[in-house]
Amino acid sequence: MAFQKAVKGTVLVGGGALATILGLSQFAHYKRKQVNLAYVEAAEYVTELVNREPPSREAQLLTLKNTSEFDILVIGGGATGSGCALDAVTRGLKTALVERDDFSSGTSSRSTKLIHGGVRYLQKAIMNLDMEQYRMVKEALHERANLLEIAPHLSAPLPIMLPVYKWWQLPYYWVGIKMYDLVAGSNCLKSSYVLSKSKALEHFPMLQKDKLVGAIVYYDGQHNDARMNLAIALTAARYGAATANYMEVVRLLKKTDPQTGKERVSGARCKDVLTGQEFDVRAKCVINATGPFTDSVRKMDDKNSPPICQASAGVHIVMPGYYSPESMGLLDPATSDGRVIFFLPWQKMTIAGTTDSPTDITPHPIPSEEDINFILNEVRNYLSCDVEVRRGDVLAAWSGIRPLVTDPNSADTQSISRNHIVDVSESGLITIAGGKWTTYRSMAEDTINAAIKVHNLKAGPSRTVGLFLQGGKDWSPTLYIRLVQDYGLESEVAQHLSTTYGDKAFEVAKMASVTGKRWPIVGVRLVSEFPYIEAEVKYGIKEYACTAVDMISRRTRLAFLNVQAAEEALPRIVELMGRELNWSDSKKQEELETAKKFLYYEMGYKSRSEQLTDRSEICLLPSDIDRYKKRFHKFDADQKGFITIVDVQRVLENINVQMDENTLHEILNEVDLNKNGQVELNEFLQLMSAIQKGRVSGSRLAILMKTAEENLDQRVPIPVDRSGGGL
Repeated sequence: MAFQKAVKGTVLVGGGALATILGLSQFAHYKRKQVNLAYVEAAEYVTELVNREPPSREAQLLTLKNTSEFDILVIGGGATGSGCALDAVTRGLKTALVERDDFSSGTSSRSTKLIHGGVRYLQKAIMNLDMEQYRMVKEALHERANLLEIAPHLSAPLPIMLPVYKWWQLPYYWVGIKMYDLVAGSNCLKSSYVLSKSKALEHFPMLQKDKLVGAIVYYDGQHNDARMNLAIALTAARYGAATANYMEVVRLLKKTDPQTGKERVSGARCKDVLTGQEFDVRAKCVINATGPFTDSVRKMDDKNSPPICQASAGVHIVMPGYYSPESMGLLDPATSDGRVIFFLPWQKMTIAGTTDSPTDITPHPIPSEEDINFILNEVRNYLSCDVEVRRGDVLAAWSGIRPLVTDPNSADTQSISRNHIVDVSESGLITIAGGKWTTYRSMAEDTINAAIKVHNLKAGPSRTVGLFLQGGKDWSPTLYIRLVQDYGLESEVAQHLSTTYGDKAFEVAKMASVTGKRWPIVGVRLVSEFPYIEAEVKYGIKEYACTAVDMISRRTRLAFLNVQAAEEALPRIVELMGRELNWSDSKKQEELETAKKFLYYEMGYKSRSEQLTDRSEICLLPSDIDRYKKRFHKFDADQKGFITIVDVQRVLENINVQMDENTLHEILNEVDLNKNGQVELNEFLQLMSAIQKGRVSGSRLAILMKTAEENLDQRVPIPVDRSGGGL
C-alpha cells in the first residue's frame, strides 16, 4: 500500500480552516501550568501548554520507557521531524520523537539561513510552464509568512539586491521579481523596487560598479536555523511530546496484524547514545523524518526497499561583516557554472553560498577547499576591486547535505522531485522526504494527515498555522531595553539574548554572572568579540544540550561564525558544562578533543589551517624579504635565527605593553609550524608571504610585530644637536 500527498498549491479559508483559526485564539490567552510527572499522557484534545518549561531529558526518557504505546513515534529531530512532533501533539495525539544526535545537528543547521519561496523555482515554473514548481513556490511563500509570524524573535524580512549589468536584463528581472510579489499576494513582505546605479552603490558600496546599470531589490525572510529548529522541538515538548536527543533507533519493531496477517511496524528499539541503555518504544505509527538518512531507516523496514534519496552537498562560508551591508543581501543569479550564490549579512557576519554537487551520505560532511574557492571567486566577481577578497578572511565553512528525492511510485524512477513526498510502506512506515526548510510545517501537516488516514488515528485538524514557537508569544523588538535596564546587561548582549531566546531571555539574564565591573553589571562573555555569555551554557543544558559541540554549534552559533573564537571559548564551555553535568576530568578532556575535531573537519578549521604550513612557499620580493628580516631582528636581537616568548616579552616591555604568558604562547604557536616551541625566520617569512597572497589574515603575531616595530622606531633618542644642546 502506498499513500502520497502532493504539495498544496494554495490555502483556501473555508469553514474547517476558519474553525482552526478561531481555535488558535485559545492559545493566545492560555493559562500556563507546570506538571512534574515522570511522563505525560496526552490529552484528548490539547487546548493549552502542558509544561511551563520543557521537561528534563531524564524525565523525557522515563516518558519514552513508561508509556505503553504512543500514537506517533517520529524518528529524526531536524526541522521536519520536530515539525511532525509539534503538529501531532497539538492535535491531541500521544507523541514521541527520537534523534540519534542533537536536534538540528544535520542539514537543518547548515542552510543558507533564508526563509524563502524560491525566486529561481518561480523562473523555472514560468519558463517551463511547470505547475508543480509554481505550487511549490506558492506554498513556500505562505509558509514564509507564517514562520515570520510565529517566531518573530528568530526571523525577520531581509532585502536582497539583484545587481544588473546589462540594460536588457533590467526589465527581464523586474518582471520576474514582480511576479514573485504577485504570487505571494497578501503574504508579500514588502514590495520590490528598482534602484539606479548611484542608489545601488549607496546601499551596497562594496559592489562592483563597472558596467553596473542598476539593481532590483526584493524581500525574503532570514532566520537562525538551528535555534528555529530547537524552538520547534522545545515547543513540542512543552505541549507534551516526549522528545529526546541522542536516542538512536537500532531497529524497527513489528507485529502481525490479526485482520490481514501481515507484519506492521509497531515501534522501535532505541539506544541512549550517552549511556548505551536500550529499550523499546511502541507506537501505532512510526514516521521516518531522517533527511539524508531516509533510505537507511527504510531498509530497516524492508531491506529490498529501493533508494529514494540523492544527496547533494551545499557548502557555505562565513566572512567578516564588512564584506556586506548590515541589512542588505545580494543574489548572484547566474554564476560561472549556472548556479545561484547568495551573499548575506547574518549575525553581524557575512554568509556566502551555496554550492550544489553530488556527495556521499555521511553524518559528518566536510567542506572542500575547491568549493570554498569557487564561492570566493564568485564573490570577487561582484565586489569592487577596492575590496580584496582574501582566503584568510574565511572564518568558518560548512557543508550541508540536501536530501533530494525520487518518487518511489513514479514511472520515471530517475525523476527528482523538488517537492516533498510522503510515502507509506507495506508495513505502515511513513516516510517524509525532500522539501525545504521553509515548508517544514506544511510537510509535517501532510505527514500527520497521512498517519491519521492510514492508521485510523483519532485527531483533529492541524493547528500549527499561527501557533507561536517558544519565545515568540510575548517578544517585542524593544524587549532588549528591559534586559539592559532591569539586569545591567550590555546593549549588544541584551539584543542578542532577545533575538535568540525571545521572551525567555529574562530566564537567561537571571542566570548571568556578575562581572565585577562598573558596566556591564552582569553578563560575562565567552569570547570578547561575540555577545555570547556564560549564562547561556547553563541555560543551554536546560535546552537539552549534552555535549560541547551542541553548545558551540547549535545553542550558540560560535562554530558557524568563527572557528578560532569557538576554539578559544571551548575550555570555559567545557568547564561550565562539566560543573552542571558532573563530568569527570577524563570526560571533560574527551569533550574538548571531540569539539576540536568537529571544528577542524566539519567547520573548516582544517582548510583554514592548511593555508599556512611548514611546506608553504615564500613568494616575496627581495625588498619585502629585507623589510621583514629587519622587523624580525628587532625581536631576535641575538641573531639566533628564531624568536621565543622571552624575546617577545623583552620587546613589549620596551614599549610598555603587558601581555600574559599564556596568550603569548598561543600567538607564537599559531606560527610555530614545526612545533618546536619557537618561531624561526623562515616560518615568519612564510607567514608574511601567506598574508600578502591573502591566504592568511588576522595573524596576531604579524600585527603585534608590526605595531611593536612602529613603536620602537618612534622611540629613537633625539640627537643632542637637535634637542637644543641639553642642560
